[in-house]
Amino acid sequence: MSTKALDPIERLLAERACERLIVEFVRRLDLGDPGSVADLFTPDGVWEWPHGDRRVEGREALRSYFGSRPKDRLSRRMSTNILVTVNSASAATATSYFATYRVDGYTDGMVPPTLPANVGHYEDTFRKVEDTWFLANRVTLLPFGGETVRLSHPKGQPAGPDSGCDRDTRQKGQRDDLEALSAGPAPYFRGTPVLFCQRQNTGRTGLDDHYSPVS
Repeated sequence: MSTKALDPIERLLAERACERLIVEFVRRLDLGDPGSVADLFTPDGVWEWPHGDRRVEGREALRSYFGSRPKDRLSRRMSTNILVTVNSASAATATSYFATYRVDGYTDGMVPPTLPANVGHYEDTFRKVEDTWFLANRVTLLPFGGETVRLSHPKGQPAGPDSGCDRDTRQKGQRDDLEALSAGPAPYFRGTPVLFCQRQNTGRTGLDDHYSPVS
């Protein structure tokens, strides 16, 4: 059935159902059970990140992948510019933009803001199965991205061996950050002085672990 044959109310309901999937995906990653985003996909659903050479297919694989999010990660995603195109009574596509604010090593309380860890957009394909809409395919595209910042000393404790940088590196980072602030906006800002330090890039594997757009 073409969109011309769809009743306007049916089209609006289809658009709303797909928009809700996009928003629910973000909510589950940030505030719910990350692994449960697998339930938003069809049984043979696919999530892809072409730049990172990643492709995850099937609900169980998706559940394991998204469920691997670090327990001490704090994140909030801004999702906007959602544009759904209903192609038929059972198929639709969409694009949406997102910006991810994210830190590791979180325990509790308020964290000073930093720039987003990544900014990009999703390209989604939806399929209606019986009376329910699902994600059939999601492609994640990242024109802007960086490593995930780690809190250097949660609850006021000194940075330890796993904090991502030692005291001298952290102090140098603070000086560089202050210089960057005094010089005006910069294309990349390392983090908030005192509380944050950047993880060391230990190669492709280390970068992928903290640069990943997953969760």
